[in-house]
Amino acid sequence: MTSLDADYGELIDGCGLFDRSERGKLALTGADAKAFLQGQVSNDIEALEPGRGCYAAFLTPKGKMLGDLRVLDAGQELLLDTERVSLQELFNMIRRFSVGYSVELHKRTLERGLLSVIGPRAAFVTGADGAGLGPNEHDHVETPLGRLIRTDVGVDVLTGSEDLEQVRAALIRAGGREVGEAAVECVRIERGRPRYGIDLDDSVIPQEAGLNDRAVSFTKGCYVGQETVARLFYRGKPNRQLRGLRAERPLAPGTELSYETRAAGRVTSAAVSPRFGAIGLAFVRREVPLGEAVSNGDGERAEVVELPFA
Repeated sequence: MTSLDADYGELIDGCGLFDRSERGKLALTGADAKAFLQGQVSNDIEALEPGRGCYAAFLTPKGKMLGDLRVLDAGQELLLDTERVSLQELFNMIRRFSVGYSVELHKRTLERGLLSVIGPRAAFVTGADGAGLGPNEHDHVETPLGRLIRTDVGVDVLTGSEDLEQVRAALIRAGGREVGEAAVECVRIERGRPRYGIDLDDSVIPQEAGLNDRAVSFTKGCYVGQETVARLFYRGKPNRQLRGLRAERPLAPGTELSYETRAAGRVTSAAVSPRFGAIGLAFVRREVPLGEAVSNGDGERAEVVELPFA
């Protein structure tokens, strides 16, 4: 058994532990924090209550993604975390457009650690169920370990950086096992969850990546980029869509794909799954039907499939 197989087994059948402390972390406080963020990101921030959260995107005026983020209502503050690659854009957006609002911005990237506990035993290992953590993704609750946050694959633990090693040790004693990034990325790809900086960038509109259900509110009113996002949803179809690929040989991110001699898309993420074999994510032209094969420059073929794999 390879280390990937062992790590993957923990994520699927047990409880894997992965450090995501490098993610960018900010907090907003002040009377206008929700009202300000409501006009800047794609999801409904004003509908949040303490203990609830959501996933959202922040966009250019033309609806292209500058980044994505998780927003948690912690009562006295809004907690934000984002991929490190989009932290500066998020920081700039807040500083630039919060003028005139009663909002204070706090940097938390170095002050907070973030551990992802992944797998069917994640709630047991973190004590989430006994702590009263809600059942929905992004629900969160403060505990002696730190703030527990429900995810699609387990529970995240947000804690002070000075407590990170102590919390890590407690999770390992409770049955968690540290795993590598390759296995974590494999599970992400299987679930069809695109990642900013890898699959997503400032050329992508949320609907192209299948993010409308997760990241976009069509009832909240105006926000930056809303006109393009709404017009595409109500009146049009995206020219490309995020799809899964299944192949006989490992795929390579960045590979250009063709269908019937025409350019058809590009591989963005790839893995060799112990369950599904060589798989990947790709933005594929909408003319390519599910079940059809696309090929790379060497003639190797991959089947286009619906997401998620699992």
